[in-house]
Amino acid sequence: MQTVEANGARIPAIGMGTMTLKGDICVNAVATALKLGYVHLDTAERYGNEVEVGEGLRASGIDRSKVFVTTKVYFDKLAPADFEASFEDSLKKLKLKSVDLLLIHWPNPNVPLADTIKALCGAKRDGRTRHIGIANFTLPLIEEAVKHASEPLVTNQIEVHPYLDQTKVIAACRRHGLSVTAYCPVARGRVPTDPVLTRIGETHGKSASQVALRWLVQQGIIPIPRTSNPDKLAANLAIFDFTLSEPEMSEIAALKRPDGRVVNPPHAPKWDA
Repeated sequence: MQTVEANGARIPAIGMGTMTLKGDICVNAVATALKLGYVHLDTAERYGNEVEVGEGLRASGIDRSKVFVTTKVYFDKLAPADFEASFEDSLKKLKLKSVDLLLIHWPNPNVPLADTIKALCGAKRDGRTRHIGIANFTLPLIEEAVKHASEPLVTNQIEVHPYLDQTKVIAACRRHGLSVTAYCPVARGRVPTDPVLTRIGETHGKSASQVALRWLVQQGIIPIPRTSNPDKLAANLAIFDFTLSEPEMSEIAALKRPDGRVVNPPHAPKWDA
């Protein structure tokens, strides 16, 4: 598996997202993904499936040391004591002594970011996570997080797909050595039927979704598509055997539009213009 290097971390270039996957469906999907060759799992306290993700990891028979596991602390648990309790609960549910990456899931303007970052860095120093990072952080929040961090931040997990222009926040991440992890990389079902992506895919013998994922990895962005379908899991992984041309990359980038964002909950920060 190819990796993306960021501030001392080597993160697998594609991962399996697990949001909304529950019960046996989640367990089986995780086990299947790992047997297919995935080595990167993304979960979160808020997903309510850390138990199942851990079960799927063990059921796969794949050695724990070979799998990069990410979890997150939600925005309503960012006060230091709450952060600590949430992360400890996550480790218990996963039945892991440590994770590979711990993220602040969403920022919370009602909790001083300096306090949360201190707790996040403490989790790295005591060995319960190998790496730390942020998610859904905007330009000013990235700057503030980096300023307060006493340990290197390695990623900002944000929504990225062809319909959303994230140029500025991606550039800010790269200035500070952070990688970018892309959730909703197929825009919650919009990508598969896109005529431009379909046409480009036909040129390469690939689907529109594979083209969108390739467009991300070719930029050094780490997509974490979510599916429980074994065929789609395999297809999402089969994106390293072709290359998009520069004109194709530009044509895909031109699909961005003002209403491209698909994730915008009430607690979201004020997004960058």
